[in-house]
Amino acid sequence: MTLKKLVASLSAGALVLSAVTASSAAAHKSEPPVKTPTSIGFGGAVSSVDPEATKIGLDVLRRGGNAVDAAVATAAALGVTEPYSAGIGGGGYFVYYSAKKRKVYTIDGRETAPAGMKIDSFVDPATGQPRPFAQLVTSGLSVGVPGTLATWDSALRQWGSLSLRKALKPAADLADRGFVVDQTFRLQTLDNKPRFAQIVPTAKLFLPNGDAPLVGSVFKNPELADTYQLIGKKGPSAFYGGPLAAEMAATVQNPPKTANAELPVFPGLLTTSDLAKYKVIDRDPTKVRYDGLDVYGMAPSSSGGTTVGEALNILTPQRIRQMTTPQALHTYLEASALAFADRGAYVGDPAFVNVPTKELLSRGFGAERSCLISPTSALVKPQPAGSPDGSYSPCTPGVATTERPDSEGLSTTHLVAADKWGNVVSYTLTIEQTGGSGITVPGRGFLLNNELTDFSAAPNLADPNRIEAGKRPRSSMSPTIVLRGGKPFLALGSPGGSTIITTVLQTLTNRLDRGMTLPEAVAAPRASQRNTPAVTAEQAFISSPATAELMALGHTFVPAGAPGTSAAEIGAVAALEFLPGGAILAAAEPTRRGGGSAGTVKQLYPR
Repeated sequence: MTLKKLVASLSAGALVLSAVTASSAAAHKSEPPVKTPTSIGFGGAVSSVDPEATKIGLDVLRRGGNAVDAAVATAAALGVTEPYSAGIGGGGYFVYYSAKKRKVYTIDGRETAPAGMKIDSFVDPATGQPRPFAQLVTSGLSVGVPGTLATWDSALRQWGSLSLRKALKPAADLADRGFVVDQTFRLQTLDNKPRFAQIVPTAKLFLPNGDAPLVGSVFKNPELADTYQLIGKKGPSAFYGGPLAAEMAATVQNPPKTANAELPVFPGLLTTSDLAKYKVIDRDPTKVRYDGLDVYGMAPSSSGGTTVGEALNILTPQRIRQMTTPQALHTYLEASALAFADRGAYVGDPAFVNVPTKELLSRGFGAERSCLISPTSALVKPQPAGSPDGSYSPCTPGVATTERPDSEGLSTTHLVAADKWGNVVSYTLTIEQTGGSGITVPGRGFLLNNELTDFSAAPNLADPNRIEAGKRPRSSMSPTIVLRGGKPFLALGSPGGSTIITTVLQTLTNRLDRGMTLPEAVAAPRASQRNTPAVTAEQAFISSPATAELMALGHTFVPAGAPGTSAAEIGAVAALEFLPGGAILAAAEPTRRGGGSAGTVKQLYPR
C-alpha cells in the first residue's frame, strides 16, 4: 500500500482513533491528554502507552536529539506516569539499530539476584515447600538488583548525544508539575490497594487520604523529581552507591510495613555491595530470516528473541500467508506451543546455563519442530521439548520435560523511537508485577521490582531458571527490530509477562502474513498459547468467527481475565513501520490499557 493510499484509508475511518479522556471529567477541572494511537509523518517518531511520555520523546527529537536520547527521556517519563510498570527500581532490554553502522546492538539490563540468594531462598523451612506467590511478591525477598538506570547510562554513553542529566530533566519536571490521572492509573492503584496500604511509604505516595487518586486529579511526585535531579547531577554512582544505595538496601532488608500489616513482607537480601557490582551486558542480538526479512531480538537472559525466532522458523515451512484465517491462527498457536516447550527446557541466564541459542534459532530445528503440526488437529498440550542438537530429521519426537508454573507478571511497558537519521530503538522495561514489590523507597518516589519471582520458586537443579546468586531471572521481554534489505522496516514490543512473546509473534504474523496494516495488526484480538492445555484469549478472540473452527480442531480457550479488568487484555503493543519515501507510521493500542500514544515529529496524519 502506498503512503497516499494508507493515509486515505486511515482518514476514511479504517482505523477508529481513540480519544481517551477522564470518565469523571465533569467533576474535575483537568482531563488527561488525548491519546492518538496512529500517526504518520517524517523526522522521527515515538510510540508508548502514555501521551506525556510520547510528547517528551518527540520534544527531544525536535530539539535535535537522536533515537537513543528520545528513548531514555521517554522511559524516564514512563517512570513518572507508569510507576506500577516501570522505573529506576526495575530493569529491561534495549535493542538499538545504528543507521551509520547498519547494525543492531542490544543491552541486557535485567536485574540480578543478590549474592546472598540460595536455590531454596523461596522455600518455607517449616513446610519444605515454596512460599505462596502472594507472599513472595510483596516482600524484600523478591527484589533484584535494578538495572534500568545503568541501561540508560550505557545507551547514552554508547550512542546518545545527551548527557544523563539532560535526558532526565523533562521527566523530573513532569514529576514535579504532575500529570492528570486517568482511569487506568486509578484502577491499577485500586487493584493494588490491599498490599500498598501495608507499606508505609507506598501508602503515603499512592494512597493519599487512604484512597487511590481520583480520575482527573493531578498526581505529583516531587520525591521522584528530586531523585532524578540527584542522579542527573551526580550520575549513576548516586544510585548504585552513596546514601541512596544504602537506603535501598535498608528498605529491602527491613521493609517499612505498617504495624497492622497482614502480609509477612519478608526481608530481602539486597546489599550495597550488590548494587555497587551491578553491570549491564552488551549482547549480540538474536537473528532469524523470515519471508526475506531479518528479525532481530533479545538473546538470553531474555527468552523473547529465541522463542519468537524459533516460532517464526517453525512457521516458515507452513506458509501461513496462503492459509485461511482459522488455519493460519491454528498454525500460529501450534508454533507458539512448540517454541514455548523449548523455552522452558533450555533457556536461562547464559552465565549459568548452557543455552543452545544457535540451535534453537536454526532453520533445521525449526523445520523439525514444524513437521509436528497437523492441519487437521491440535497437538496435545503440554508438548515435550525438542532436541536442538544439530542433527535434525522430519518429525522427531520431543523429549519429556516438566512444565513449570508461569509466575511472570503481566505488567511492564514498551516504547519505540526513531530519528531523522534512521536510528531506531525498541525498548521494554519493567518492575515485573503491576506495582512491583509494592515497596517504595522512603522519600525517593519509586517502587522496587519483584523480578526475582520470575525464577522458578521450587529448587530443582535441572531447571535452567532456578534461583542462583548473581543470576538474571529468565524474562519474556521481546523488543524486536525487523530489517528489510539492511534497513529498518518494523520495530515493536509489548508488556504482558510470558504473553509478550505471543503478542509480538501474533502482531508480526498479522502484519507480514495476514494482510493487515500495522494499526490493524496491533488492534486485532489476541490469543496466547504457551504450551498449556487451554489457549488464553481475549473475549473478542473467543467470540470471533474463526474460534468455532479452531475448537473443532481441538483447541480449547479460557478468558485472559475477568471482563472489565486489565487482566482481560493481552499485551499493549507500541510499534513503528518505516514507509516508502522516508515516512514513519507510529502505532499504539487504540483501546488496551486505556489506549496508547503514537506521534511523529512532522505529522502528516492525523491532522
